[in-house]
This record gives sequence, C-alpha cells and structure tokens, in this order.
Amino acid sequence: MKLRSLIYITIAGSVVAGTFSCTKLNEEFKGELEEGTSNVEPGALLVTAYNSLNTPYQQEQRWVMQEVSTDAAMAPTRGGDWDDNGMHRAIHLHTWNADNGYMNNTFVSLGTTIYNAGNVLRYKPSAQQAAEARFIRALAMFDMLDLYGVVPIREGASVEDFRIPPDVLQPQAAIDYIVKELNEIISSLPANGPREAYVANKNAAKVLLMKIYLNKGTFLNRQAPSFAAEDMNQVISLAKEITASGAYTVSAAGKYFDNFAPDNDVKSTENIYTLFNKNGERGGNVDRTWNTIAHYNMNPGGWNGWCTLSDYYDKFTDSDERRGIYYDYPADTTSNKSKGYHRQNVGFFAGQQYNWTTNRPLMARNPANAPLVFTREVTIRTSGATLETAGIRPMKYAFDYAVTGQRNNDWVVFRYSDVLLMQAEAILRGGTGAPGDALALVNSIRTKRGVSSFTTITLDTLLDERARELYWEGWRRQDLIRFGKFLLAWQEKAADADPKTLVYPIPSQQIAVNPNLKQNTGY
Repeated sequence: MKLRSLIYITIAGSVVAGTFSCTKLNEEFKGELEEGTSNVEPGALLVTAYNSLNTPYQQEQRWVMQEVSTDAAMAPTRGGDWDDNGMHRAIHLHTWNADNGYMNNTFVSLGTTIYNAGNVLRYKPSAQQAAEARFIRALAMFDMLDLYGVVPIREGASVEDFRIPPDVLQPQAAIDYIVKELNEIISSLPANGPREAYVANKNAAKVLLMKIYLNKGTFLNRQAPSFAAEDMNQVISLAKEITASGAYTVSAAGKYFDNFAPDNDVKSTENIYTLFNKNGERGGNVDRTWNTIAHYNMNPGGWNGWCTLSDYYDKFTDSDERRGIYYDYPADTTSNKSKGYHRQNVGFFAGQQYNWTTNRPLMARNPANAPLVFTREVTIRTSGATLETAGIRPMKYAFDYAVTGQRNNDWVVFRYSDVLLMQAEAILRGGTGAPGDALALVNSIRTKRGVSSFTTITLDTLLDERARELYWEGWRRQDLIRFGKFLLAWQEKAADADPKTLVYPIPSQQIAVNPNLKQNTGY
C-alpha cells in the first residue's frame, strides 16, 4: 500500500508538447493551458511529469538502449516474431542508424519529460513541488546527455512560443546545468526513505549528482575518459552523506528481491528513487518485465522474446541469490507457494521450466511434445527446434498475481547498493581512500548475496560485480562505456569498427524540426 497517494490527471496533448518539435498540436496544447491558467493545478502537472518517465524507463525505450546494446540482454528474432524490421537486432549488434525507431521514440519520451517537468514551474508550484519537478527534469536531461550527447531544452521565449526551436546544450553546458539545478533544489526536497522512494527526495538528488560526477569525464570524452580526483571525491562525499542519513541498508540475505517485489514500497531497505505503480490508480507497464521474457505456456503466458547471454549468466555462482531463488511473497497466489512446490520464480530462468499449478514439467507450444528447456545457446536469429526455447530469461520483478491490470511493483531507478559500488569505484579511480576501503564496500554487498568475500579488488572485478548486482536495471551500457568495454566483441556481436557507437545518433526526425540539432559524428 502506497503511503502517499498522488492525484492522477491526464492532460490531453501533453505527450506531444515536448522539447523536440514545433507542431499544430503543440500550439493547441499551449492555448488550452493559457485559456484555463487559473484552473491549472501544479500538483496535477507534477504527476504528469512523474508519469512521463514510465515509458522510457519501465523496460521499454531507454531501457532497451541501455541493456539490449550490451552483453546483458538480447532481443533475438524468433522466426517471424520479434523482427520489427531488425530494430531490436540493430541495437544489440551496434548497427543502428538515425532512423531506428528506438532513437526517435526514446528521444521524444525524454524530451516530453523535460518539457512536462519544466511546465510545472510556470504555474506557481510550492517550493517542494518546484524542486520535485526540477529533479525529474534533471534526471531526463542526464539520460538525454548519456544517450545522445546533447540536451535540447525549452527555456525563455521558446517556452511561450513553439515556433522558436529548443536550445541545445552541449556536454559541458548540460553537466553544469544539471549540477546547478540539483544543488539548488536539495534543501527543498523531502528526506524520504525507501517507503516513499517514488517521491523525488534529497538522497535521490545526491545519487544523480554522484552519477554526473562519476560519468563526467566519459560524457566529455567517450573514447578516452578521464576521472578527475575532485570529481571522484564528490562521489565519495555524497555517498557518505547518503549512508550517514541512516535511511538505507543493504538487503539482508534472502531479501534481495524485496527491492523489486509488488510491495517493495513497504519492504525494500535499499530503494532511493522509484517510479510509482499502483493498480487502479496510476503507473507504467511493469508487466513488460514478465511478458518480454516468459514463454507462452508459463503462468501467465508471455511473448517469448528477450534473454541474456550465457557469458553474462556465468558471472554468477550457484550460491548467488541474485541468480535466482524461490521467493516467498504475499502476491504469489499460485500453487508454487500454497502447495510448497517452491520452484524458482525470480532471477534467471534456465533449463527445464515447470507448471506452478501441477508442478509438472512444462512443454513448448510448437512442437508441443518438446520440453520447455531454456538453453544457454542462443543466436540473434533463432529458428528450428530451439525457436521457442533458446536463451536464458531474466526476471527481476516478482509477478503480482494478486491483481489484474496494472501491477504494484514500483520501478527501481536508484538503489543503495549502487551508491556503495559507485563509492568503491571512485576510490579505485583516485578518490580519497585506500583499495581496502573499496574492497570493504563491495564485500558488504557480496556477503548479503550468499557469495564469498573478495580478497582483492580491481576495476575489472568491480565492473563484474556491478553486472551481478544491477543486472537489467538500465545501467549496463553506461558502465561498459565508462570502463572502456563497450566497443569490444561479445556473444552475437563483433567488435565495433567505429567508435561513433559510443553515442547514439540524433534521430533524423528531430534534426528535421530543430535547426539547433547537429548530427553526431559518424552518422
């Protein structure tokens, strides 16, 4: 049960009134707001801004660009399914171009969020409402900078007149803007802990600052990033402030999946910022976390699509609870719980799958006499006998069987374990502290996950620990670029021939409507 219920309102046209184009719809939306200015409730506009993050984040647009482009995830074409003109394959193979649908859809969604958050500021919000809106805007700007290398934004005259194209911030200007915004709003944000993590808060702003300082050198030079000691010390200082708040602890042994459960707003001890989901009220499509990976004959049936790669799966040891366990949670209403079958229901699904009503082995759909055994082997174009079964399937958000419709799992954006891992990384990159301090931080997480402590720590072992701890949470691409690994070959993907892929192309549609946008080098 959510502790704070926010009023939901849908404002017609808000999804097109973004930073990205000049259209008749933009003008009509602006006119509607001006005509009813006295009736505009900033709190309702703020909820619209919050909701704008659902589509890019909740295993859709931004998520695909951050995960499917890496060794952690793949969306293979299965016969005639999941082809979509090669749109998904191109993301994994790094053969995308400026016309790929993910380029434009994500750009539009993030641009919409930037606009919707900024729009709150026009209607006399309270100090806290303004701070929350500015946090949402800063987060979307951070993602835009990370993915595309620039940030379009409407300010000044262009807010009032959509015939004026948005300004475009280059990397250093965008970094300066985001840092200034976050530092100005922290004092006006609430000090919420995990139970109201879906409201922008002080520690969420500090995590975003950490990510800015940690990735700053990468954003300025993706091929040869530098990590200034003063930036690393900012990361360390902010991490210590978050720890000192006393609001968070690393999940206890056996409780890792509490952070992603249908009632994670009640039981998580780690979640710092999440996206609100509540059945019958508001939220995004959390069902995609299940639908994209589940076979048609699983409970419930899914779309039998995405998977991970076996090399990624092999980073986990058998005892690592993050790899997969039977997770006992209230929203599990299946016989798997009530009859004590206790088949694995979260983590990486590999090998034979079982019916959670009868406890019998599941079979494939075509052919129906083939056991449903998810295989380690998978190709980016699958066919033949393993068409339905190729690929290990990750499932991080325990399915909410207790409701129909929108699931209640809040989507995790920032977690405390990420804070500790970033702090350890900053130490290893030259910030104040000794390697032993970084080692202790990493082991404070590992010991809770059922795996042995490291005796030494390097950047490479830290990157692998981030892979284990944060899998499918939307950070893998950013990590690989920062660690200099994104251009390397991995399963089903050759080494990149051109470093242009370290940043995505500006969508062709956006360049056509905004003369301030210039295409990224190489596209």
